[in-house]
Amino acid sequence: MARRAYSKRYAQAVFEIALEAGELERWQSDLEKIVQAVNDKDFAAFLESPKIHFAEKSKLLSGQMKEVNPLLLNLVLLLISKSRLDIIGEIADEYQRLWNSHRGIALAEVTTAVPLAKEDEQKLARHLGRIVGKKVEIKSEVNPDVIGGFIARIGDQILDGSTRSKLAALKKELAGAER
Repeated sequence: MARRAYSKRYAQAVFEIALEAGELERWQSDLEKIVQAVNDKDFAAFLESPKIHFAEKSKLLSGQMKEVNPLLLNLVLLLISKSRLDIIGEIADEYQRLWNSHRGIALAEVTTAVPLAKEDEQKLARHLGRIVGKKVEIKSEVNPDVIGGFIARIGDQILDGSTRSKLAALKKELAGAER
């Protein structure tokens, strides 16, 4: 819980700095570069190692990330000093959510039984957009347990139009009718 709160606070601060500077897209791109670099296990192990002096970590990071905004590098160095580098991915995700919200875009995490064709995905995005009153971008996931239809999570909302849930509701209704 605390970890998530830290991620949100850092992301909010980063977003406000980027918004004030008018560089929202650049900061998003820079965050992605940092997350990608930290996903390299050897690089992350070096940055997180207590045996390596902070100055060496700073020098390597600055050398590897020359094109990244210096303020963002300072955030990474702060996270390293507080042994919290592992939350950089969550910060990037939260930043993306804030940026999307700023642009009036909602992200829908959609689960289907089979992969959606591009055309079907666009139709679903328009349909979900009408429901939530925003432009919707879809992040697809395939799970055969859904059987058919879809399950969409948009923020705190869940829209369950799956065959599995309809069958479960029918089963419950039939079980109630037998009494």
